[in-house]
Amino acid sequence: MLNNSGWLHAITAPPTNPQPLTPNPLTPVLTIDGPSGSGKGTIARRVATALGFHLLDSGALYRLVALAGSQQGVAADDQPGHARVARELEVQFGMDGAGEERILLAGTDVTRAIRTETAGAEASRVAAMPPVRSALLSRQHAFAQPPGLVADGRDMGTVVFPGSPLKIYLTASPDERALRRHKQLKDKGLTVTIAGLSQEIRERDLRDSSRPVAPLRPAEDAVILDSTGLTIEQVVDQVLALARSRLPAIS
Repeated sequence: MLNNSGWLHAITAPPTNPQPLTPNPLTPVLTIDGPSGSGKGTIARRVATALGFHLLDSGALYRLVALAGSQQGVAADDQPGHARVARELEVQFGMDGAGEERILLAGTDVTRAIRTETAGAEASRVAAMPPVRSALLSRQHAFAQPPGLVADGRDMGTVVFPGSPLKIYLTASPDERALRRHKQLKDKGLTVTIAGLSQEIRERDLRDSSRPVAPLRPAEDAVILDSTGLTIEQVVDQVLALARSRLPAIS
C-alpha cells in the first residue's frame, strides 16, 4: 500500500536481538509463486494495487543480499556472512513519480542493478543458503500488515505463508517466459538475447527446483495458472476473481 511519500514498504536494520515475528492471522495474505519470467512480479504489483494491499517482492530481497554481500566483500560461499548481510539490510521499496519501481540500498538507488540476469543468478545462489532464508523469514512476515498482503516469490505459499487462504502458482512455457524477459530487460535499456535468456531460464529452473531448502514447487492447495498466451490484464482479472471468492475481507 502506498503511503504519502510514495513508498510501498521500508525495511531497516532491526534492533539488537529482535523478537521473532509471525504473520498476523487476521491479515489476508495472497501468495503468488512461480518460476523466473512467469510474470509474477508484474501480476503481484497490479493485484496489490487493485486491492489496496501491501506488496512483498521476496526475490528482490535475495537479489539485495547478493548485491550487498558483493559490495561488502563477502565470499560467494560464505553462508554466515550472507546471513549477517540479510539481517542488517537497510532497504526501501517504493515507486517514483511515474509509478515505476524504485529500490534503495543504504540510500543508494539499486533498482537497475538488481534487475539484471546476473543479479538473478546470484540471487538464486544466495537463496539456496539456509542461514540466509532463516534470516529473511521474519522480515518477510513483517510485511503482513492490514489491510492485506500480496506476496510474490518462489516459496511464499509453501514456506513463508503456508496458511494463506489463496495461493497462486503462476507459470508459462519457457519460450514465452524468455520472450517476456527479453522485452522487460530491453525496455530497461539492457542488452540481452532470447537464446541466452532461454538457457538462463532453464538453468535457473533446475537450480530453484532442485535445491534442498525450499525448492520451487506449487503448494499442494495452490491454484495453478498457466499464463502462456494470456495478456497481463487477463491474468490479473483471474487472480482478482479468485481473491474475491477466497479472501473474506474482499468483496
